[in-house]
Amino acid sequence: MANSASSEQNHCSAINDSIPLMQGNLPTLTLSGKIRVTVTFCLFLLSTTFNASFLLKLQKWTQKKEKGKKLSRMKMLLKHLTLANLLETLIVMPLDGMWNITVQWYAGEFLCKVLSYLKLFSMYAPAFMMVVISLDRSLAITRPLTVQNNSKLERSMTSVAWILSSIFAGPQALTIHDTEKCRAWDLGTNFFLCEDDIVSGRNRAEAVLYHIAELNPYVHVTLSSVPFNETTDLSFLNKYQCVIVTEMKLTLQKKINEFCRSHYPPIKANPGIVTCLENHPHKLETGQFLTFREVNGMTGLNGSTQQITVVSPFSFSIGDTTELEPYLHGGIAVQVKTPKTFCFESLEKQIKHPKCLIADFSKPEVNKHFAGLKEAAKCQQDSEELLKLATSISETLEEKPEVNADIVHWLSWTARGFLSPLAAAVGGVASQEVLKAVTGKFSPLCQWLYLEAADIVESLGKPECEEFLPRGDRYDALRACIGDTLCQKLQNLNIFLVGCGAIGCEMLKNFALLGVATGKEKGMVTVTDPDLIEKSNLNRQFLFRPHHIQKPKSYTAADATMKINPQLKIDAHLNKVCPTTETIYNDEFYTKQDIIITALDNVEARRYVDSRCLASLRPLLDSGTMGTKGHTEVIIPHLTESYNSHRDPPEEEIPFCTLKSFPAAIEHTIQWARDKFESSFSHKPSLFNKFWQTYVSAEEVLQKIQSGQSLEGCFQVIKLLNRRPRNWSQCVELARLKFEKYFNHKDLSADALVNILSEVKIQEFKPSNKVVQTDETARKPDHVPISSEDERNAIFQLEKAISSNEATKSDLQMAVLSFEKDDDSNGHIDFITAASNLRAKMYSIEPADRFKTKRIAGKIIPAIATSTAAVSGLVALEMIKVTGGYPFEAYKNCFLNLAIPIIVFTETSEVRKTEIRNGISFTIWDRWTVHGKEDFTLLDFINAVKEKYGIEPTMVVQGVKMLYVPVMPGHAKRLKLTMHKLVKPSTEKKYVDLTVSFAPDTDGDEDLPGPPVRYYFSHDTD
Repeated sequence: MANSASSEQNHCSAINDSIPLMQGNLPTLTLSGKIRVTVTFCLFLLSTTFNASFLLKLQKWTQKKEKGKKLSRMKMLLKHLTLANLLETLIVMPLDGMWNITVQWYAGEFLCKVLSYLKLFSMYAPAFMMVVISLDRSLAITRPLTVQNNSKLERSMTSVAWILSSIFAGPQALTIHDTEKCRAWDLGTNFFLCEDDIVSGRNRAEAVLYHIAELNPYVHVTLSSVPFNETTDLSFLNKYQCVIVTEMKLTLQKKINEFCRSHYPPIKANPGIVTCLENHPHKLETGQFLTFREVNGMTGLNGSTQQITVVSPFSFSIGDTTELEPYLHGGIAVQVKTPKTFCFESLEKQIKHPKCLIADFSKPEVNKHFAGLKEAAKCQQDSEELLKLATSISETLEEKPEVNADIVHWLSWTARGFLSPLAAAVGGVASQEVLKAVTGKFSPLCQWLYLEAADIVESLGKPECEEFLPRGDRYDALRACIGDTLCQKLQNLNIFLVGCGAIGCEMLKNFALLGVATGKEKGMVTVTDPDLIEKSNLNRQFLFRPHHIQKPKSYTAADATMKINPQLKIDAHLNKVCPTTETIYNDEFYTKQDIIITALDNVEARRYVDSRCLASLRPLLDSGTMGTKGHTEVIIPHLTESYNSHRDPPEEEIPFCTLKSFPAAIEHTIQWARDKFESSFSHKPSLFNKFWQTYVSAEEVLQKIQSGQSLEGCFQVIKLLNRRPRNWSQCVELARLKFEKYFNHKDLSADALVNILSEVKIQEFKPSNKVVQTDETARKPDHVPISSEDERNAIFQLEKAISSNEATKSDLQMAVLSFEKDDDSNGHIDFITAASNLRAKMYSIEPADRFKTKRIAGKIIPAIATSTAAVSGLVALEMIKVTGGYPFEAYKNCFLNLAIPIIVFTETSEVRKTEIRNGISFTIWDRWTVHGKEDFTLLDFINAVKEKYGIEPTMVVQGVKMLYVPVMPGHAKRLKLTMHKLVKPSTEKKYVDLTVSFAPDTDGDEDLPGPPVRYYFSHDTD
């Protein structure tokens, strides 16, 4: 019998299961792992001792028997049982223990598979041996004459037990070999056989084939009955990973044993399976192409491009690897974009049978109504004429779609109009298609795309014709689309725009074209952004020009927008929107705003603005882009969920141990270099300056240290004082020493530096005794313990600096650098690029060019003007709906990726209601209010809530401070305290937001949540 690894089975990985594809986050030996190793070692000693002792005892019994006699049947069966137990003890436990100690598996995939196989095999083997022993004892009682002195029966039963153990252990292919025919005595040992098999003289392997295959449908079981003797060519065993023999001559057993020992199964397969780092899905799709590099052993993969087939979220196959060298370790796979040819039909054909990308699946028929659209339409008669024309055209199309009379009606009314936000959205998509046509990058649109904003006019009902007639001003094109009433509402809007980057600039352009905040008495756009204009902003933030660089974004954008529409009223600020500016952007400010629009590039700021909108009951329009991707989200009080109602997965951070000791990708070395930059040029100089601002002179510090006083940071500052370079030569010398410390490589230097470098004395290399950090959860220590030797050394160095006149006032000041990625003359990116690539070379990581380093180190979010224009246009459309007070069904969120391309409009998420009891419920937008007075106690507050809302609070919390919890000692006394004394508000604070909860219906359940309760300290505030 043999365990097959035939070519049809996915039986082996090209990349080791236990050594991940990219070793970015290396696992560590945790406390639980140490405990497991200790327990495993103890069990190993106990099991080895007892099982080995029993085997020795069996051997002594054998020696005491007369020559030629064997052990009894029962002792022989016990011997098999003991061997099965020892299998796990001697093989699995040591390997498992070593794996826990080393954390990673270094023994290759073959041994990894053997370990997994033996774990199951050793579990099944003792169980089946116990079954065999039970069966043997049963036969000894029921058929004593049959089993007496029948050694074949014993061997057959134990053989079946071992075979079943191997099957249930889970090999993926199994070949059964047997040349014997079924005989009568086989019925007592092989429970898969029947009397018909004896009568028909079937081969034993053939008779049990179906039954064995039935045990595990995932194991491919085949049959072999060819002769097997001393002259048989054993080369056919090459396709098997494991061979098991029973009832075979010793000479043939030896021959097979020697053959198997000479063939170590290499890690190669057809198809080869690549397995990624644990808990890191590859996020690939079948049919995509990858190129490999840094693969050790199976070097034939390096530089090759392979088409993949997804096997699981963590593995994929890459084709036949049997002809390559055995895989050892490592490897990085990079996705490759392969060219694809697209064919397009002519306009004439597509008019009759259009292929359209549907953005809004609730309106799949919109594109059919554009075919009969006239250039100008003014009245009901034109609308009816257009409906007839659309119906006749529909009959000529192959699909013959049903005509929507309402859409045709509004197309007629608005045909001569021009909606600038819709034009911005379509223009962004069209511009991306132009880039695709010119560059050949990304997938083109096939073949039609219709974007529409019919929701805007459909919700207007049936207004009078005069609503859409021109007035002779700049807003006639807009008025023809949305009517004069909605135009006037836009002119009176108060809008708070947070952020003035790419999306913010586009939003201001849309405001100017829509006439937002242009009313004579009402209307104001407040925009804030603390950033200055950088050179990299100019390619997508079109309100800025080269002469605007290093000027405030908000002021510059406001001036540029007013040139587009001088009637626009705009107030520009340079403030961040965060808790520290709540005195500026307070409740009164938010209450005055009609709409808040965010144009931010980080989640934290979005969440904060959302929380303020939630508290002030203001609508929020959020949007964002990343490269060709974008999204818009509409948040309406009492109708939709808030931004904080859903959470994105947190960004993965690079573990400290990976950065410091085990970099595996260029991102790790770039982050390491960025940390070195911050430490050397920002953190340490800042610490140095802060220290000498506290202590005036070096002499003062020396006296304090000598007197035994502990000065925070003094040892590091003194080290900096003595080691800081004071001229160009010392800068070069320090750089050379740092190079030797961090990279330990020799390199040719520029001719101008040869003389300086030749005089630098390099200290003899001494192995570091620092502990290598392997714990992924570890963080960089904030403080390093100081020894008495360090203290003596610091005193010596400070005395030396004072005596050599190197601790003057000018020496006690260092220049602090702030990382600036966009100034190519400052050398910041050059330093990080050089340091990163040198470290990458040490760890055999492919280096990165300056532009890639700049993108990663500067955390630059990819941005492109096309997606920005599309997203801002879609937000402006939703702003029109919010201004008109449209119903819930009219609002749409959008998710787009112009590269694929895909544009999907979805309904907003309806706000959820939380039931308390007795029909009392609330949503995230609800806020209960209680008005108190100066002597208002906590008990008065609880009674006021009960009287006003019909339910009595059992717990009151302010932020993280528990004001009243009945089960807490001393809290009952707080009921008589005033709210002023409990809350302790500042003098300008008019209210406080509290959280209340209520007693559950059943004892033992959790308290029932309630909405926030805003408590006003006096009756005259609201």
